[in-house]
Amino acid sequence: MHGNRFRHNFLTALLLAPATVWLVVFLVLPFIAIAVFSVGERAPEGGYQAAFTLAQYANLPARATAFWNTMVLAPVGALACLLVAYPVAYYLALQAPQRWRLILLALVVIPFWTSLLMRTYAWMYILGGRGIPALLAFAGIEDVRLINTPGAVLLGIVYGYLPLMILPIYVSLERLDRRLLEASADLGATPLSTFLGVTLKLSLPGVMTGFSLVMILLLGEYLIPTLLGGGKVFFIGNALVDLFLQSRNWPFGSAIAITLVLVSVVVLIAANRISTRVSGARRVDLI
Repeated sequence: MHGNRFRHNFLTALLLAPATVWLVVFLVLPFIAIAVFSVGERAPEGGYQAAFTLAQYANLPARATAFWNTMVLAPVGALACLLVAYPVAYYLALQAPQRWRLILLALVVIPFWTSLLMRTYAWMYILGGRGIPALLAFAGIEDVRLINTPGAVLLGIVYGYLPLMILPIYVSLERLDRRLLEASADLGATPLSTFLGVTLKLSLPGVMTGFSLVMILLLGEYLIPTLLGGGKVFFIGNALVDLFLQSRNWPFGSAIAITLVLVSVVVLIAANRISTRVSGARRVDLI
């Protein structure tokens, strides 16, 4: 009896060993290194100098603009993605003909076949002086600037992250028991009441999954603010690149990175709490 249990535990440990080593080497150890850097000091020539101080965390307000832009535009961008993604996912899961469903899902995923850099450059041309503003000028509407604005960044966010919002919501809606919708209608509920009381409530785990996934990725976004913001809309990711690669202030950059991780954890906890209270789901799974 004990021999079989030991053999089972040993085989389980062997199976888990590669994944455990991978997580420790590529996740835990880098996080520990960043945590150590964050309580150090900047060396005179740049980089890290051993020390123990919380001065880097006290200096976080020096990057208040980057934090403010990220804390405002990231949730607004995730919400905009949600408002666009939910109707699309609803149609794919509950309205689209079965024979067309896989094709339509493929069309949702196709943008991922192209580099985000190339797609963002395309939006730079569309929003730049030779794109939409040129067409507006031809129509008599002069001096319209779309590029290098928060609106351009939000547009790039919605375009770039929309598939990541659609897919979890689609999975949640596709698993929905259609008999519940029929029962709600048979009991005299209006379509709006059925949607709010049944469809939306039961799809909330997918909604929170998509929102959390997009939100966490946006907290570290660098490319879209750089290209579509033109150096005028800074995210925390832009601040990290500046601190690590240009000013070489590794301790301060590490303190910002640790703060970013903590914010991401708070987002996940909040998403789980909301999903549990509203829909009764145990957790939000990132897929």
